[in-house]
This record gives sequence, structure tokens and C-alpha cells, in this order.
Amino acid sequence: MEHTHDHDHAGAHGAHTERRETFTLAAKSALLIGLGLYFTYNIVSGNLTNYINERFSWLSYLAAALFLLIGGYSLYHLLVEHFPREKHKHDDAHDHADHEHHDHAHLSWGALMVVAIPLVLGTLIPSRPLGAESVDGAVSLTAAAAAEGVTTFAIDPSQRNVLDWLRVFNNAQGDFEQFNGLPVDVIGFVYTEPTFTENQFMVARFTISCCVADASAIGLPVNWAEAVEQGAWVQVKGVIEVGEFRGEPTPLVRAESVIVVEQPAHPYLYP
Repeated sequence: MEHTHDHDHAGAHGAHTERRETFTLAAKSALLIGLGLYFTYNIVSGNLTNYINERFSWLSYLAAALFLLIGGYSLYHLLVEHFPREKHKHDDAHDHADHEHHDHAHLSWGALMVVAIPLVLGTLIPSRPLGAESVDGAVSLTAAAAAEGVTTFAIDPSQRNVLDWLRVFNNAQGDFEQFNGLPVDVIGFVYTEPTFTENQFMVARFTISCCVADASAIGLPVNWAEAVEQGAWVQVKGVIEVGEFRGEPTPLVRAESVIVVEQPAHPYLYP
């Protein structure tokens, strides 16, 4: 009788363990496939560039493929191998070997929760690029010239973006008069601070080297007499003139037109 009681207790414990491991394996499969589908959605929808430098988009393609592959294999293991094995156990030795197999493949709830966090946040929080509300501190007026600096300086002034202009200004080492009268045509979001005069704002962009974790806000000061809405994307056309900004001689854009436009398909600039 005692042997029978012990056997029943072991059987009940084994059944409970099997149910727990089955649920864990199902959760792991769902999370991995969900992450793969989430990456795929961002790639197809174009939202991927809201998070990373487009140069590294291949990593997201790879991640999507790996998540779907591993999640698919896990689901296959669950449906084709795990369930049939639960239904056709014949003896205690088989049960013991099966239990050892599941312990080896067991994924803790803590690990599952960590994997689930980016999927939950990505699903609940709408995908959108950084804008004026994301600026932490003052927008920078500096941007060091990169290795392709020579090419940047050769770009026609009317074709330069905000990053190009700041690189050119930084290379001038304070000799800003040479830029007076050059044409400007840039797109960015409107950013203002309480210290700006009534006719000033900055046309700003975020730069990212790898992803939004290293994002930095840069901008050009603009003189414009009309009111502009904080955060709105605008196209600013005008000419460069040296003036005072934040108490320092600075190249400014004397705007001739400020037009509200749609947010660019690629809102970030890449150093």
C-alpha cells in the first residue's frame, strides 16, 4: 500500500510538472514568434527607422528570421513531440528520462518576462520618431565633421541639411562672415526655449549613430517674425546671416519662408 501511495504521489507530481513545462514551452513559443512578427511588422511598415540607423537594418532582418525560426521549432517540438510523449508514457523509466529532458529545456518565468518586455512595450506604445518633446536639455549647435567631411563641404549650400550646415560652421573655426548670404533650404521640427526672442526658433533634427539610445538633438537658429507651433515639421528657406544667439556670434537663418510639411520618411540624420 505504501508503495502504491508513493507511486501515486510521484505520478501526480510528474503530471503537475508536465503541465507546467507544457505551459512554459507554449509561452516561449508564443513570445518568440510574437517577437519575430513584431520585427517583421516594423520592417514592412517602415517603422524600423524610428528606432535604429538604417545602416543597421540588416540586424533586424536577422533578428526577425531567428525569432521566427526558433519560435517555429519550439512550437513544432510542443505539437509534434511534447504532446504525443505525454500521451504515450509506458513506465517509470520513460517518465524519468522525459522529466530530465524537460528540465534541460526549461526556461524560467523570469527569463520569459524579460523576453516579453520589448514585445509588450512595442505593442502598447505607438511607434513614432523622436521630436521636440523628446529633447532633453538644449539643442546642440555643434556637429563634428566626420570622415566624409570633405564631401559635406562640397555639397551645394541649397542642398545641405541641418547636420551638413553645422559641420561646415564648426570647420570654420569662428570665421562665420564667409557664410553671409548663402542660400538655405532645410527641413526639421520646430524647437523653442523660454530664452529665445519672440522672432526666434530652431529648426532641429535628431542624429543617431546606432539607435535612439544614442540620439542627439541638433539645430539651426532661425529668425522668423511669425508664430510657429512647437514640434511642427517645417521647411525653412532663407539665407545665412551672422547674428547673436545664446549670447554668442552665431550663423542664423534669416527665413524668407517657413512652410509646415509632413514628417520625412526618414526623420533622423546619420553622422
